[in-house]
Amino acid sequence: MIKIGLKKLICCLLFVICAFSFIGCGYTTRSMISNKYKTIYITPFINRIDFTKEEYVATKYRLYRPGMETDITNAVSDKYLFDGNLRPVKVDDSADLVLKGELMEFRKDPLTYNDNDDVTQYRVNLIVNLTLLDKKENKIVWQENNFTGLTEYFVTGTQSISEATAINNALADLARRVVERTVEEW
Repeated sequence: MIKIGLKKLICCLLFVICAFSFIGCGYTTRSMISNKYKTIYITPFINRIDFTKEEYVATKYRLYRPGMETDITNAVSDKYLFDGNLRPVKVDDSADLVLKGELMEFRKDPLTYNDNDDVTQYRVNLIVNLTLLDKKENKIVWQENNFTGLTEYFVTGTQSISEATAINNALADLARRVVERTVEEW
């Protein structure tokens, strides 16, 4: 009788182990990008913000930082290096993929106010248009407009940070999202 109980227990355990081995959510940490792509050339981002327009100057939440397009190019290139799925190259001719980007908008939006109607929290947005080209087949892999990197930050209190730190955080978020968009296919 003990043998039958032990056999049932072993069978149940084997069944549970097999059931759990076949169940999964499908998440993987490896790249979903095709194996034919090894290198990427990131063209220098172009600043398309026209900060001389009257409506741009009148909006107090618009930001301007000289060289932001260079900062974006460097952040994206560094993130590809860190990710390791695609190796950034310095010459367009030797790349499998080419990423082209344009900085379209750079702003901070108020999120929360205190009792005196002073802003206590902002969101910084970096909005770009992106195109990823397959260099060998001369075709667009994907194109996305209004692609956004953002961060939120407090200007008062224990969690406050400077606007410069918030801009760097938004740059890091944008770079992360660009790389994820390139190497992951959801």
